[in-house]
Amino acid sequence: MANATSAAAANETKLGDFNFGKLIVFDDPITKDTHLLSPPVARAQGFYFYDMKSNYNAWFAYTLIFNSSDYKGTLNLMGADMMMQETRDISVVGGTGDFFMARGIATFRTDTFQGADYFRLQMDIKLYECN
Repeated sequence: MANATSAAAANETKLGDFNFGKLIVFDDPITKDTHLLSPPVARAQGFYFYDMKSNYNAWFAYTLIFNSSDYKGTLNLMGADMMMQETRDISVVGGTGDFFMARGIATFRTDTFQGADYFRLQMDIKLYECN
């Protein structure tokens, strides 16, 4: 898709079959549904790297950037994506604008994938009030 971009910034090592050490940088649209032509509500910009030698696992750090009539600001997310699990959680560790100092959990579910070259995640975000 012309609207989605990702690129390997560092190649994997030769320590197994699970892309150990491979670093990917991405700038992808975030939509409310699975239709490829839906208008994006945000962009996800950041990186992930494969950090397990015995199974597929990635560690993500990225920012959701919102600039619409509904929301303005950012959400910052980071954590391990245990890819072989049906659902997995990563932390919402901060935000700006409408999401100032946000905290919460983003739950991933793999929506579709095509080998190692393409995958799409469903992401449900729950923000919590911190006292």
